[in-house]
Amino acid sequence: MAIKRGYLALFTGFVLGIIVSALISSIYMRTTGSTVIVGKPKRIEIVFLYSSEKQGWLEEVTPEFEKEFYQRFGIMVDVKLVPAGSHESVDMILRGYKPTIWSPASSIWIPYLNEKWKEEHGTLIAKDWVPIVYSPIVIAGWRDFVEKYNITSLMDIYHLIKNGVKIKWGHTDPRLSNSGTMITILEFAEAAGKEPDKLTVKDITNETVLNIVRTIESAAVAYGKSTGFFGAWAVESGPQAITLFGVYENIVIEHSLDAKKRWGEELVAIYPRFGTLYSDHPFVILDADWINEWQRFAALQYLYFLLRADIQMKAQAHGFRPVNPSVPLDTNIFNKRNGVQPEIRVRVFRPPSGKVLDAILSLWEKVKNPGV
Repeated sequence: MAIKRGYLALFTGFVLGIIVSALISSIYMRTTGSTVIVGKPKRIEIVFLYSSEKQGWLEEVTPEFEKEFYQRFGIMVDVKLVPAGSHESVDMILRGYKPTIWSPASSIWIPYLNEKWKEEHGTLIAKDWVPIVYSPIVIAGWRDFVEKYNITSLMDIYHLIKNGVKIKWGHTDPRLSNSGTMITILEFAEAAGKEPDKLTVKDITNETVLNIVRTIESAAVAYGKSTGFFGAWAVESGPQAITLFGVYENIVIEHSLDAKKRWGEELVAIYPRFGTLYSDHPFVILDADWINEWQRFAALQYLYFLLRADIQMKAQAHGFRPVNPSVPLDTNIFNKRNGVQPEIRVRVFRPPSGKVLDAILSLWEKVKNPGV
């Protein structure tokens, strides 16, 4: 049932996005036999600051949007694509960078940015958002090891380490990469036995919780900036280099079969039985005074475009699951042969508060493997 409720939430966001877009469109357009936009400019520039995981998909489809926008409205639109790490994108905005649209890899960053922005400006900057694609956080591992020890959760990893089983663990640095942030949140959540959005600062500073996370992190052999590094490294170096690592599902899809060709064993995705987080790639038109109404209009049309069925189908080729409920999942991509499950049968959590996320990022410095 968790997945159906998740889809309903995504569908609600999708419908709200369309309704808002229709309302904005009605302000600027009037029909008199053909579409006419009152006082329209010749050119609109919108700056899209987005997480780099989406780069391949967005660079593929955005020129198509720009062409269609001109054909529909007679206005040249220039979408300036600016890839960055999710945490880095928050820092860029706080330091004065002025995008029209912001799309971190996960909505966990929305309360974090809002809290930081409110401290400085007294208002919220990211009020409304719609997911455009999603990918769950998984534990990737070599099939033989995963099946031998029946690994189904982060706490399983903890118990194996406590029992002396040699594990080489890895994830990206949560201060630099969204996937590292999300897997670290899940470590704290499982250790505390609470859903991320129910966590308090008191929960995560509990010594028992810290010791559990510290034990898991003691097995770390690498922290990196790029999520894709772990998949490529596993394929290149094999099971002796790294045993398990926390990544997006699409990394498993991309590397599972290559790993089998090289090492005779595939990588598989473990969807933690306690629950996971979606990297839900929110599309946020910032509530900022540097954005004019024409830019908002173009940004909403861009949202329409990215949620369109044919564009969502193209996202799947890059390993992303569609949020548009009318788009079927491509089972030629999402299947056991590629190391993943078509259906996600675990709970999908809401993100923690901005205050708890800030505390987790600080606490990680105390629990990480100091030798890595």
